[in-house]
This record gives sequence, C-alpha cells and structure tokens, in this order.
Amino acid sequence: MSRINKKPYTTLYLLIILLLPQALKAQNTIGTPVLFNDAWLFHKGDITGGSVDVSWQSVQLPHDWSIEGPFSEEWASATGYLPGGIGWYKKTFTANKSWAAKQVYIYFDGVYKNSEVWINGHLLGKRPNGFIPFQYEISSYLNYKGANTLTVKVDHSEFADSRWYTGSGIYRNVYLIVKNPVHIGLWDVAFTTPEVSVSRSAVKVKVTVTNSKPSTANVNLKINLLDSAGKIVATAQKPLAAKRGENEITFNSHVTSSQLWSVEHPYLYQLQVQVLQNGKLIDQVNQQVGIRSIRFDKDKGFFLNDKSTKIKGVCIHDDAGALGVAVPEEVWVRRLKILKDAGVNALRLSHNPHADYLYKLADEMGFLVMDEAFDEWEIGKNKWVKGWNVGTPSKDGYHEYFKEWADRDLRDMILRGRNHPSIIMWSIGNEIDYPNDPYSHEVLNTGINPQIYGKGYLPDHPPASGLTVIARQLVKTVKSVDQSRPVTAALAGVVMSNEVGYPEVLDVVGYNYQEYRYPEDHKKYPERVIYGSENSLRKQAWDAVDSNAYISAQFLWTGIDYMGEAGKWPQRSSGPGLLDLAGFKKPEYYYRQSLWADKPMVYIVGRQITAADNNHRGWKEIVPAWNWSAGSKIEIECYTNCQEADLFLNGHSLGKKSRAEAKGQIPQWDVDYEQGELVVKGYNNGVEVSSHIIKTAGEATKINAAASQILFKGKIKGLSQVEIQITDADGNPVYNSTDEP
Repeated sequence: MSRINKKPYTTLYLLIILLLPQALKAQNTIGTPVLFNDAWLFHKGDITGGSVDVSWQSVQLPHDWSIEGPFSEEWASATGYLPGGIGWYKKTFTANKSWAAKQVYIYFDGVYKNSEVWINGHLLGKRPNGFIPFQYEISSYLNYKGANTLTVKVDHSEFADSRWYTGSGIYRNVYLIVKNPVHIGLWDVAFTTPEVSVSRSAVKVKVTVTNSKPSTANVNLKINLLDSAGKIVATAQKPLAAKRGENEITFNSHVTSSQLWSVEHPYLYQLQVQVLQNGKLIDQVNQQVGIRSIRFDKDKGFFLNDKSTKIKGVCIHDDAGALGVAVPEEVWVRRLKILKDAGVNALRLSHNPHADYLYKLADEMGFLVMDEAFDEWEIGKNKWVKGWNVGTPSKDGYHEYFKEWADRDLRDMILRGRNHPSIIMWSIGNEIDYPNDPYSHEVLNTGINPQIYGKGYLPDHPPASGLTVIARQLVKTVKSVDQSRPVTAALAGVVMSNEVGYPEVLDVVGYNYQEYRYPEDHKKYPERVIYGSENSLRKQAWDAVDSNAYISAQFLWTGIDYMGEAGKWPQRSSGPGLLDLAGFKKPEYYYRQSLWADKPMVYIVGRQITAADNNHRGWKEIVPAWNWSAGSKIEIECYTNCQEADLFLNGHSLGKKSRAEAKGQIPQWDVDYEQGELVVKGYNNGVEVSSHIIKTAGEATKINAAASQILFKGKIKGLSQVEIQITDADGNPVYNSTDEP
C-alpha cells in the first residue's frame, strides 16, 4: 500500500478511565469548601407544571449530558454535532443541626448554561454564563426536621450558541460551604507581592471580613505565610471591630530569603488567614500563593522575576474528547505533563474561564496563564451549523446577556483567580474585532486582512468604533479588582482596531495570526506592547518571536485537538493540536519539541514521494511508521534539537546531517523503502545524546496495556488512565490496524 492509512493518525490508542465512587468528605477545617458531587439525580428534558412524575437517573457530578449524544447532523458543526436541550438536577440531603447558627452556601464552579437553582422550592437565582463560578446562601431555607432538596434547571436549548463544544449540565465541581456568622467571604482574600527579590520580598494581604450579625463583633485577624516545609516565614496580626456587613483590613509583611515562583521552579507558599474571637478560631482560609514579579516591556518583551522569558504557549479548550467537558483532574495532569515535556511554559485558557483545578495545576506545574473572559460582547458572532463557513450561521450566544452580566462575570473571574501566581494576564476578549463578524470599518477596503468575513467594508454591520467604548469599560472593571496584572485582548482585525483606538485601551496587545504586522506596528506605535496571542504551527510564526526581543510570546492554536468548530458532517472535531483528542502526541508535537525543549530529542516521520509531488508537506501526509509498498521512495523528516542527526536503514548510515543547515531546521533524507529498521541518532559536539527507532510492523496480533496507576487502597477515590496499543507479535506498534475489536 502507498499510504499507511487515509486518516492522518492511525495508531489505535484507547484511553480508559476508571473512576471509583466519590464519598462526601467530612468537613475537617472551619469554613473549608466540601465537595458536594455525590447522589445527584438527573432528568433530560423540561419539567413543566411542577410535575414530579418524571424519570430520574443517578449521576455523579461533574456531568455533561451533551457528550452522551447521540451525534447527529440535526445539531451544529460549531458544537460538534452534539445535542443541547434542557436538563434538571436534584439532590436530597440532611442538614447538620450544627449549621443552624451558621451561614451555609452552595457553590458551583460552572454550569452550562442558564442555570436556575432552588432549595426546598425557593428560587436562589439564575446565572446565564456557563463558565463562571457562583454561589448562593441557603441558610434561611434549610429544613432541620427532614430532608432538603436542591434543584437545578439547566437550559442549553440554544445548542448552536458557541464556536466550540461547551457541553451541557453541571459539568464542574459543586461545593458546600459552612461558615460562622463572622467569616471571610468567597474570594475575599487578595495576595500581592509589591516588591520581589531573592533576598527580601514584600507581601500585601487584603482581607474582607463579613459580619452577618447586627452587633459589632470584636475579632482578631492573623495571617501566616508558610513555606513548603510548613515553617512560618511571615506573620502579622490585627484586631478588628467588625461591624455588620463587610469590613476590610490590610496586612503588610515581608519574607527574607524568598523562594521565587517560576516556570522552572514553581515554588508555592501556603497563605493562612485566621479569624479569632475570644481566642477561639472561628474561620480560616488556606490558599497556595507564589512570590514572583512580572513585567512587559515594549522593546524587550516579558520578564519573570526580572529575567527575560520567552512565553512558549498553547491555547486550550475545556473538553477532553470522549469525556466531554466533565474532565477529571488527573486527565489534565497527564496532558499538561506531556505539554511541559515539549517545552510549553504557558497556557491561554480559550476563550472562557476554566475549571478551578486547572489554575491550581498551572501554579503547581509552572505554567504561565492568560485567563480569558469572553469570545463575544454585545453583538453575536457567527456559529456555523452545517460546517465552518458553510450555509447560514446561528447568532445565538452570550451576547444576549452581555449588557446585564458582563461586568459581574468579568469581576468574578478576576476575584476567583487573582491569587494564582500562574496568571499573568487578564484577557477581556477573543477576536471581538474579527473583521465583519460583526464589526466593520472602511479600512477593510484597503491593506492586508488575513481574517475577514465577507469582502471589504460592510456598511450594514456595526461600526468598529463601538469596540473601544466597551473595551474601556471592561478594562475599568478589571482595574477595580486587580491592578497587579496587565489587561489584554486577542485581536483578529488589527488593521481595523488601529483605526478606532481599541489597542490603546489595553496594557498589552495580542495579535492573532498577524506576525507580518509586528515590525510595522512596533515602529508606528512605539509605546505598544505586542505579543502573539494566537499563532499557527509554522516555523515562520515562531521566528517572528524568537528573532525579535520586543515580541515576548506565542500561543499556538492549539495545544490539544478539541470538539466542535468542525467541518461538514460527519466531522465532529477540530484537529490543529499538538496532541489528539485522547492526549496522545502527534508529529506536530515532536516538531514543536524540537524548537522549544532543552532536553536532547530526535524523532522521525515519513511521507511517500509521488510523481505528482508538488513538494507540499502537510501534517496529514506524514506518519511515524515504516510500512510502505515495495519500490516506494520515502522522504524522511527528522525533528531534533540536536546539532546533527544520522539516519540508519538496517544498520547502514544514510548520512549525517546538520540541523542548522537543514531547511526549516528539519534534516531530511530520500530513502528507497525496504522492510526492517530505521534508526535516527542525534549528536551534540560529536557525542550521541538521543535516538529514535521505527520498525516495519507485521500483522496486528496483540493488545498491550499500560496503566498510570492500578492500585487503589480501601475506599480512596482514584483514577487510572490506561493506554492500549495494537502491536504485532514482536511488540511493534501497528499504526495501520483497522481490525474491529
């Protein structure tokens, strides 16, 4: 056969997830959120007239009903041809009598979308945004003599409301929070580091204490900053006469011999904030924090702890393929470890706030984060229904709620994330200025516009000047909460936005796919800080960063393939990632690793050379296998960060080649195919430092499995990700296996 398979990737890997039942843990720390994911019931469809004669199924949260399908052409390509609809959840629980004198809250990390929450028939509220966490107090509605029922309605009947797959339902964690009447409210601790150095760092902690009683409460507030060994390295204490309502207090302290948080050494301290009354601890908040400084320079790029740092980032969406958006934390741990090995040091959380644990992982694993709020503002974008740029698009989406909710949603995103050292930028929007989708301007009749809907200026579309007005208000909202990080946005129509002053409202300006504009705009707008907020995998796009000190960052589209933004049916996903939907490495991954990683690596792939070859090398044409038809001539590409590479076919060298001298820094050989073994060796200073082997595979005869974790003790919750591979009798991967299981 002349090709391994018509599909771009033919390795048959399966990702199996084993999830043990999760038990509700006892509250062992005052005021600590407790997971409330167990024993929920779910009904797909609406419940009218208060009917109770409906069928319910048991579900474990987080839960995404859309991923259960079925896939169908009747739904939208934008959201992966999966259904939306309406769903109901309910949970019955018993209130602990000790809660009677306390404040009890239910906290949702994310419900997609239009959630309405009731407790014992009392409506607590509605939240249209499906990506924003929120909480309600349920204290006054609890029943201490019988059962309590929490009910949630989720309305995703506008299924074509996003440009990517969002899922449906209570797809993130739910927590129960029990507080004393005098307590620290949700997100009411702000930690900053105004001065940072290894010898001495200043820390500032602002705390808001809420007193729900009418009388003033005399309390003491104490902060402790603990190092990784549990030793207190900074402490402060102040009395507070807490009046009814919110009371703000600020602490200033310092740390000597500071351990700085960085991408190479993500050192974390534990911030402990305590409220004491008459010597008794009545509330406590514990948070991981980091000491680090960030700075963007218009001419010299980005500095982390005063060290010049190139941001090597990837964009990611929420889903994990077959798991939908209800993704266990361990799945993201595996994915992020793989990306880290490729030299990735940053994540753009496109194009919405993500699950709470992802920020924690970024802190712990050393990823810089661009946290993004919106993909559209007050006017809807195109959401394609019959394939990308095909037919009539849907205009449903968040814009329907923007005027009422945008400031609150943005503020809550920042309050939730402001203590994470990983977050270095707040983005107020992605491609809001996409030319003609929806905004337009006369300048679109001129110049180069790499991304544009329609042709030229469309006078019936809203004027681009509206961008600046809204951006200014959103920036003001960000600054009212956090001034320690710059505000940014990812611009798709820079030529248009330049005409209306939109970039000047931002602290740093992201350019999507417009590397060619860097030199011109750097010269024309000398005070502007420019970086790549969304970029292709082409080497030229990286060269624009690597060769220009004033360009600090590149965020590849994307780190991982994702559901939605699909073509015509039956295509269900988008495949620009370094990893596939199951989190396995694609050839693109190894190429990026050759550009970004420090550890020596070498990897080879092949493509058949044909008579009609136009020398176009697409990712879909190459495969990491050595199975071709007799007489084929194969072009071998070598991805390596080593100085030289030597290719061996069945023990015979085909010649050592220099990476620096190779086109695109990709050594290549034209090889006459013969069965056997192809080995590439990487050399630095003449010494072999890395190698990679591919072999001709026989018929598929075996299934090999490798588990990341296989032992669970007692009733401990656990998850094991099992990688399954089809091999021949000798254990060689069979990339072209099409056998039915």
